[in-house]
Amino acid sequence: MSKTEAAPEEAPRTATERGRAERAADERELGAAGSQLSTAPAEDLSNGPVGIGVLGWARWFWRQLTSMRVALVLLLLLSLGSIPGSLIPQTNVDELKVADFQKRHDTISPIYEKLGMFHVYSSVWFSAIYILLFVSLIGCIVPRTWQFVGQLRGRPPGAPRMLTRLPAYTTWRTEADPEQVREAAAAMLKKRRFRTHIVGDAVAAEKGYLREAGNLIFHVSLILILVAFAVGQLFKSEGGKLIVQGDGFSNTLTQYDDFKSGSLFKTDDLAPFSFTLDRFDATYERSGPNLGTAREFVAHVTYSEGADGKPQKKAIEVNKPLVVDGSKVYLLAHGYAPTVTVKDGRGKVVFHGAVPLLPIDNNISSSGAIKVYDGYTDAKGKWDQLGFAAFFVPTYGGKGNGTMFSQFPALDFPVLNVGAYHGSLGVNSGLPQNVYQLDTDKMKPFKDDQGKVLKKTLLPGETLTLPEGAGSITFDKDIKQWASFQISQQPGNNLALTGSVLAIAGLAGSLFIQRRRVWVRAVPGKDGVTVVEMAGLGRSESAKLPEELADLAVTLIPEAPTAPDPAPEPAKDQVADSADSAAPAEAEGAEK
Repeated sequence: MSKTEAAPEEAPRTATERGRAERAADERELGAAGSQLSTAPAEDLSNGPVGIGVLGWARWFWRQLTSMRVALVLLLLLSLGSIPGSLIPQTNVDELKVADFQKRHDTISPIYEKLGMFHVYSSVWFSAIYILLFVSLIGCIVPRTWQFVGQLRGRPPGAPRMLTRLPAYTTWRTEADPEQVREAAAAMLKKRRFRTHIVGDAVAAEKGYLREAGNLIFHVSLILILVAFAVGQLFKSEGGKLIVQGDGFSNTLTQYDDFKSGSLFKTDDLAPFSFTLDRFDATYERSGPNLGTAREFVAHVTYSEGADGKPQKKAIEVNKPLVVDGSKVYLLAHGYAPTVTVKDGRGKVVFHGAVPLLPIDNNISSSGAIKVYDGYTDAKGKWDQLGFAAFFVPTYGGKGNGTMFSQFPALDFPVLNVGAYHGSLGVNSGLPQNVYQLDTDKMKPFKDDQGKVLKKTLLPGETLTLPEGAGSITFDKDIKQWASFQISQQPGNNLALTGSVLAIAGLAGSLFIQRRRVWVRAVPGKDGVTVVEMAGLGRSESAKLPEELADLAVTLIPEAPTAPDPAPEPAKDQVADSADSAAPAEAEGAEK
């Protein structure tokens, strides 16, 4: 042997070694046959980043962060982190509720404040989970997508040598030519939407790529939902407006009673529209255990888009908002606005209008304030301001603990109680005021004969006359209703809806579609008759795979009809016995 020639590999010397080598070869073939049935990255079985330097640590950390296991953990943490935002009052939703919560829970409130529980969705820890989840999903999806694209461009692997070791297997003999059987099998599998090609003496086919596509779509949809959440938080706008029957609203910043927006929102982004509250219809249950329960809340409005839009009618109901140019107008609440007329000592009308009062119970017992800022002078001609603490019940039910109450929410027996004050309303202090509360710190009460605050319960049409010619207040018969609306603009809603639909579709595909491979081998047997073997392999054991393989075999048999099995060869013992019995007969014939 020359030095340049390679020495042949030494064959196993014993049957045991040969068996081990064959089993190892079979395992390799089975592993190759089942490879790339999933886009999941292979587990890193190394001992970790010990002693591999800063770059190695960075790679290890990135590998862990972009694993699907960590992504699921971060998604769980994000869900758990959202719970406090639903249970604890949030400053970006209602600052008054937050202030009230802090007053009632003075011990735990400082802890909540340090943990960011009053602004969960903008806190550091929630943002950290959100960003890590975003990075983890992207880092996990991108390589799996490229791997899946490579699988789509590739072909299924060839058939293993031992098809009998696959979970689904069948075989039969046929008189048809092997090449004819392979061509018929390839045509049949293509008709069943398998990707097929002939490798050697077998047909390799694969189906169920939509399973991995659904898996990737599901994770991409999670990114879309996260992006939608970010867009909604950055560009959203939300405000409230209380409108009395007959009044209107224009979608400009100065028209809102309260307004909140995202950090990237601009006032120019407000959709140009306006609407007027024509009337409000409300019906209530008048008998039975649900007495007083609301049956219908409908706000009838006339709206128009833009400055020159054509007026249109719309009925706004609970959970049925008015949608105008991407903005939604929701109906939130409803109440009453008694109409009052205030006159000074000379009989001049200084105030006339409907005053909205806020409900305090389910029967719409309401409280509020009537304020006269300008135009009023007392009996001496001195400029002054008037304030009336008002309490209204739509259906008078008597007095409980000295305070009247309503026994039904409809306007069956309306009554208005007012308490009169005069002095400074505090509007010139520069501090914001609650228009529904009367600050009497700098006001003096009008007093009755007993030296108490002058109060009177009025029926529609009745008047309270102020002492010393100071004027009067009349409860008019015209009682209007008001409705409270929320005008919101959420630019990420359509994106979130798209992500949710894709998530459901992708999840359904990944759960109900099975990725599987089928091989059909046709080779001549020892007696010249073709032996057909058919086997299948899927990602997991499933009863459907053997059923599908049986159906494929039944479909292929007409093209490769079964042939009778060969006659069994006689055993060696039977052949020896036949030879022994034939020997005496031959000897006897020779003697004759």
